[in-house]
This record gives sequence, C-alpha cells and structure tokens, in this order.
Amino acid sequence: MALLAGHTVAFVGGGAMAEAMLRGLLRGKLAAPEQLVVSDPLPERRGYLAAELGVRTVATNDQAVAGAGIIVLAVKPQALDAALAQMAGRVHREALVLSIVAGARMAAIRQALGVDALVRIMPNTPGQIGEGISVWTATPETTSEQRAMAGAIVGALGQEVYVEDEDSIDKATAISGSGPAYVLLFIEALTDAGVHIGFPRPVAEKLALQTVRGTAAYAQARGLHLAVLRNMVTSPGGTTAEALYELENGALRAIVDRAVRAAYRRAKSLGDPQHQ
Repeated sequence: MALLAGHTVAFVGGGAMAEAMLRGLLRGKLAAPEQLVVSDPLPERRGYLAAELGVRTVATNDQAVAGAGIIVLAVKPQALDAALAQMAGRVHREALVLSIVAGARMAAIRQALGVDALVRIMPNTPGQIGEGISVWTATPETTSEQRAMAGAIVGALGQEVYVEDEDSIDKATAISGSGPAYVLLFIEALTDAGVHIGFPRPVAEKLALQTVRGTAAYAQARGLHLAVLRNMVTSPGGTTAEALYELENGALRAIVDRAVRAAYRRAKSLGDPQHQ
C-alpha cells in the first residue's frame, strides 16, 4: 500500500472494468477503501459499489476528481467528451491520469485537462477476474514514481506489458483487447461441433472450455514455440492431422489475420474525430 499511500484515486465511471480495478487494488492491498472514490450517474450502481467495496461514491465527475492525485478515466468512449468537459479546471496539473477509454488519444485528454502525466491502457475482459493482460504506455513527462504507481494499478487486472508508443495500444486492442471475443467464438464453434457429433451441449461446452483453458496454461508452462507444441499433439495420419488439414484448407490463419487487421484499422479510426 506504500506506493499509493497518501493518494486519492478517483475513478471516473463505475462500470465493470472500473470495478475490476477497484477489486484488484483492494485485493492486493495497494489501496484502502477510503482512498478510492468513484463517480457514476446511476444511483443503484453507486449504492452497489459503496456497499460491496466500501469505497466512496459520488454522482458527478467533478466531485470525484476534486483533490485526487490519481484519476482513472473509465467511461464509455461516447461519454468521454462530456466527462472531460465536466472535469475541466478541476484537475491538478501534477495529477496522474490513466485512461482505459478505447480509442481515446492522450493528446486529446491532455488538451482537455491540462495535465502532462498521462497513461493510456488497453485492458481486456479477463481482468475482471484478475486474469487479464493489459498493455499500457505513458507520456514522457510521467515520472518514474508515477509510472510505478500506474504499473501497480494496471497490474491489479492481471499481467501487464509496457510499450513505448501509442500506436502499439491500437495494435494491442486488435489482439488482446478484442481477442477474448475471438476465443469465445472459437469455443462456441467447438461446442457446436461437439453437439453436432452427438454430445449433450453442457458436456460439449465443458470439454471446449477446459481444453482452451488448459492448453493456454500448458503452452505458458512449457515455453516452447506453439508450432512445436502443436506438432507434439499431431500424429502422422491421425485424427488431429485430419482436423488440422480441414482448418488450414478453410484458411483459418488468413481469416484470423484479416480479422485482426480490421480491428486494428478500426481502433486507429476511433481516435480520429473525422471517423467517429
């Protein structure tokens, strides 16, 4: 808790990802409940967060950021402009501002709030159970102490990777940010295929889910090239070889590549006002 000691951490927006970060900070004893304040327009959401986590909640963003040394922007992209307008003139220039708003460029946030220490983060949904991977970057003016605090906050969601340039955030959006949806689609397809060959859906889903979960853990534990691990499962002329032939024949790699490139292009356009 020493790293964030003495700092009020204000969350602008109290949605699922903000809740995940709050839970992570409290679970890791990085901050005490009295250090945390959350703004949300919905009374029922404020009541839930206050009762569940013991944090202070307020109705407006300007109330949340008043006197806060660390501010986390966690609103939806379409609500960011209004939130920044409400915060304008209320944020100390020395404050550290972190943003998990998809597509929001640091230059735009800097211009709106007049702060120099900015961190942009691309988290993903597994962060809600502490199993996420977040990619983040910071402006050059962000001090080493502020980067350490930002890293601790980002780490509350799971693993974290620091990158030097903001364009890499858009790239991460296409891989790890949107990636859970790709994986879920594959699990859904694998489940459907299991049902097609005769398994009850609950059994097929359990097999598919644990196979994906276990394979990811296995690959991380072994640390070998993915192709090496795949070949270890593939016997010549066997069932796996037959299935992989059909996947390759269906251009699986090319389709995934096109999907990721499309997501990357869209992520870049979100930060361009002309394309919004």
